Amino acid sequence: MKYRMYFFVPYNISPIQQAIQAGHAALEYAFRYYNPAEYDLISFLTNDKTWIILNGGTTNSKVIGNTREEQDPYIGSLDNIVHQLEKNGIKYSIFNEPDLNDALTAVCFLADERVWDWENYPNFRDYLNNTALDLAEYPFLKHKRIKNKSDFSDSDLLISFPKEYYNWLEKIGGEKNAFLKNLIEGKKLA
Repeated sequence: MKYRMYFFVPYNISPIQQAIQAGHAALEYAFRYYNPAEYDLISFLTNDKTWIILNGGTTNSKVIGNTREEQDPYIGSLDNIVHQLEKNGIKYSIFNEPDLNDALTAVCFLADERVWDWENYPNFRDYLNNTALDLAEYPFLKHKRIKNKSDFSDSDLLISFPKEYYNWLEKIGGEKNAFLKNLIEGKKLA
């Protein structure tokens, strides 16, 4: 299994600062999760070492009357990413830059190839498109196309194809990887 370390950083700092902040978060991650008995981090540090630094948008840690149970429009997109990682049980680290008023400047997590290898582990919609579906079992497919998001929203796909969704989850390593695939899909490099 191959691994990559992913980062989200603010859009409004220079590229060199984005990389430096990612470095800080990587060290925090290694410090927090280093355990010789756990394969993922050791394998990454020994074999892979690839970083993917993505545009995480804004940072604003103010919480205005919100318990952070749902996405809060008053906090930054980086803060919302942290909340979603926590909510989904993903191991992650953050870095707050002291020279920027302790602003959140990097979020870091480790992902295995089932998250980022789109060719061998496609998203659910593409997985369905490459799966032979029985028209007798799914007669509505005569009039709708899976690729067409106006025919099937992402939530419609889960409801319409529960057996295939379960098989896809098995292939990609479960709900956590499904969440991470969704989190990074379509994001731009910083």
